[in-house]
Amino acid sequence: MASKKTTLLLHKVFLASLFFELLIVEATTNVNSIDADLNIKGWGCIEGEKKALLEFKHGLIDPSGRLSSWVGADCCKWRGVDCSNQTENVVKLDLRYFGLGGEISDSLLHLKHLNYLDLSFNYFQGIPIPNFLGSFERLRYLNLSNAEFGGMIPPHLGNLSHLRYLDLNGGGYQMRVSNLNWLSSLPVWKYLDLGTLDLSKVTSNWTQAVNMLPSLLELHLSECELNDFPHYSDHNPFVNLTSLLVLDLSYNDFNTTLPGWLFNITTLRDLYLNDATIGGSIPHVNLQSLPNLVTLDLSSNDIGSEGIELVNGLSICCNNSLEELYLGYNYWLSGQLPDSLENFNNLRYLDLSYSSFNGPLPNSIQHLTKLECLNMSENSISGPIPTWIGNFSRMNRLDLSFNLMNGTIPESMGQLRELTELSLDGNSWEGVLSEIHFINLTKLEYFSLHLSPQKRSFRFHVTPEWIPPFSLKYIDISNCHVSPKFPGWLRTPKRLEKIVLKNVGISDTIPKWLWTLYIKWLDLSRNQLYGKLPNSLSFSQAALFVDLSFNRLGGQLPCSFNVTWLVLGNNLFSGPIPLSIGDSSRLQVLDLSGNLLNGSIPLSLSKLKGLKLIDLSNNHLCGKIPKNWNDLHQLDTIDLSKNKLSGAIPSWVCSISNVDLLKLNDNNLTGELSSSLQNCTWLYSLDLGNNRFSGEIPKWIGERMSSLGQLRLRGNMLTGDIPKQLCWLSQLHILDLALNNLSGSIPQCLSNLTALTYVILLGTQLNESFISYSDHMELVVKGQDTKFESILPIVNLIDLSSNNLWGEIPKGITDLSTLGTLNLSRNQLTGNIPQKIGAMQGLETLDLSCNRLLGPIPPSMPSITSLNHLNLSHNLLSGPIPTTNQFSTFNDPSIYEANLGLCGLPLSTNCSTPNDQNHKNDQDKEEDEDGRYMTWFFISMGLGFPVGFWVVCGSLALNKSWRHAYFQFVDETRDKIYVFTVVNMAHLKRKIERIRVHG
Repeated sequence: MASKKTTLLLHKVFLASLFFELLIVEATTNVNSIDADLNIKGWGCIEGEKKALLEFKHGLIDPSGRLSSWVGADCCKWRGVDCSNQTENVVKLDLRYFGLGGEISDSLLHLKHLNYLDLSFNYFQGIPIPNFLGSFERLRYLNLSNAEFGGMIPPHLGNLSHLRYLDLNGGGYQMRVSNLNWLSSLPVWKYLDLGTLDLSKVTSNWTQAVNMLPSLLELHLSECELNDFPHYSDHNPFVNLTSLLVLDLSYNDFNTTLPGWLFNITTLRDLYLNDATIGGSIPHVNLQSLPNLVTLDLSSNDIGSEGIELVNGLSICCNNSLEELYLGYNYWLSGQLPDSLENFNNLRYLDLSYSSFNGPLPNSIQHLTKLECLNMSENSISGPIPTWIGNFSRMNRLDLSFNLMNGTIPESMGQLRELTELSLDGNSWEGVLSEIHFINLTKLEYFSLHLSPQKRSFRFHVTPEWIPPFSLKYIDISNCHVSPKFPGWLRTPKRLEKIVLKNVGISDTIPKWLWTLYIKWLDLSRNQLYGKLPNSLSFSQAALFVDLSFNRLGGQLPCSFNVTWLVLGNNLFSGPIPLSIGDSSRLQVLDLSGNLLNGSIPLSLSKLKGLKLIDLSNNHLCGKIPKNWNDLHQLDTIDLSKNKLSGAIPSWVCSISNVDLLKLNDNNLTGELSSSLQNCTWLYSLDLGNNRFSGEIPKWIGERMSSLGQLRLRGNMLTGDIPKQLCWLSQLHILDLALNNLSGSIPQCLSNLTALTYVILLGTQLNESFISYSDHMELVVKGQDTKFESILPIVNLIDLSSNNLWGEIPKGITDLSTLGTLNLSRNQLTGNIPQKIGAMQGLETLDLSCNRLLGPIPPSMPSITSLNHLNLSHNLLSGPIPTTNQFSTFNDPSIYEANLGLCGLPLSTNCSTPNDQNHKNDQDKEEDEDGRYMTWFFISMGLGFPVGFWVVCGSLALNKSWRHAYFQFVDETRDKIYVFTVVNMAHLKRKIERIRVHG
């Protein structure tokens, strides 16, 4: 940062004036004192002061031997010791960066003429600053920064009445200040640095204390836990700092707006308020009172659109002085870049990164002809790079990465002769980047063109014979087309330390000269590299990172590696893992996943004491998991999934307390879940699915693994109930217990899984983490096995399918508003679907099939507008199928099949309309009445026939006179009917003949 150059210049000016002042003091030393000293003077230095230095040395620890020169008679020639030319008294002790420790002896008090003491950047391991340091009457310079002092700052330092320079900044141990009243006794101070000291006890009066130092040139109170920033007041204007040049209040927690009194310090040159939680409106003050402002750092605050107002104001008053403007990491700072930027004639550094600016790069920027650094990364800048970009003859750093820019990259980019860093990542460039774009970039050291993998149309095209004009240290070209041949021009740069050529279409072998480079970082992943690796994967110096994954490299693995991170996953390597792999002592990350490796896991891996991640998944490894990894205390990620491993989980797994990911799924592991797993208290992801584990799910999973976010135990032989202790896992967002033999009811307390009640946003940066392992998990979603990787942190799932669970679905499950997948199919669940299921607005997949659920589909269910996969088949549901919202898209009858009571589309069973139903009810009533009449008719007939028969026939059979009378009556009646019939037939016959005659 160029502001450091300004501060350094101020330091030099101040120290020169201080040194000149010290010389004057030495030259005017009392002659009588000189004569007295001459009587005890030894060869070159005063004997008493020499003894004091040796006693001081005796109390120190000097591991680097920096004080080995402290021998001989003349202590003025010792390293770090300076004496007066006139008196040979020790006046300066500069032990900066000596690496000293131990105790500081009070023998230093014998150095009566000491005016300069520098013990900075040493290692005193938390001892307090000695009180006697406040007794050096002539001390003008005291620097104890980054010397690992601790405890309370002694107020005795206020006795140093001639002190001009005090630096107590930094160190690994906390230093505190109880009050700042002692500052007022030192009104001639020029430089004060209390950075990183705990000033929380004095946060309310720090302004009054420093206001008593009108001669102060620099004030540094960075990272002091201050939270009070008084504002401008007519009664307390706070403008006594009439000489202040540098004010650093960064890394505090003021949580306020900019106070007005800052703009009254007319001498101010450098103002650092970064990371100080500054926000809100800009005070109504005269910005023209800052005519000398050179550096303004307001980055990493909460400044919004008012930041543009500030820029506009400063463009009037500071247009000729401002050289550095840092407003980056103010995420609310939005809108288009102001045209007033062109007024900053001397601006050299402009950082507006990680904000929300939009629109194209304004033409006003082209007038900043002295610009050396332009950082516009992580905004929403659109449009192409203007051709005038090549006019910045002093530009050494240009960062336009991760915006919305497009179009071709102008050839004028090649005119930036001073350019050392160029970042064009994460945009939508078109066309070609060729040799002409680099023609004059002779100083280029850092080049990054990391694009989105979805947009690979951009090409980096140079001829095979191209010799770059620059000597790169870092190159990152990802997700664009380079060449099918390995780029030979990479052999030219002599200082190349990092090569990233990821997904650039190289289909070639790796040249041998690559292994001879002094490379620290090599990423050639996701190409079509083939061939074999050398037997010893060694570079000219130990490499930090090597990633050759997702290629077609084959053969056996190299026997030795001098790398720290080795990623060879998803290739065609075969054979066993070399036994000598344990000799690669620097190895911290080992990824051999997705190959054809066989044999057992070598025991020699236990010698990799620094190993943090091991991924041997998706191979053909067999045998048992080694039992001798107890000493791998750094190991936090273990993935041995998708192999043929057998046996039980070894006890060492959770003796390593910091394991946070354990994947042993898809093996042949057996036995009960080992009780040793309960020691994995930091475990976040546990996947033991598709093995042959038996027994019950232990209660301690919920009691001890409070950090667990992903639990996958599907496809085993687990029995018993689902323990209610699982409800205690507040971070759990994936629970997969499918395909077991679990029984009992679903715990009512599932609503306590609070991670399924709020939304987690997924990061949107395109640049992947340099950590090689990407967490992944295979889950059944929408009826299909799906592998989740990058979006796994936002996948919310409960899968309890294919068990023997019974009872009702817990009503509280509807409180899980962000649950995305709920699968309870193939159980023996009864009762109704919860009526409030519509509250599960995040639900995308719901499978309740193959149970014994009753009743209608709840009316609230159509309100789940995110639902896109549904299966309610093979239940006892009844009533009409909803037709609104998402249900109008569920046209597959199999969703509802085998529910005899359901009706409506898409089923063929029609539901009656309300009018049809009323008419049917009337008909039913009539049919019911007719039915009653017919019933009584048949009852009457059934009873009347035998009664009538026996009344008549029985009487005739029992009474003879009645019988005779009855038969006589019958005969007479028969005769009458016969005579009547014959007479009428004769009469009818005559009538017919008469009609025929006359007719």
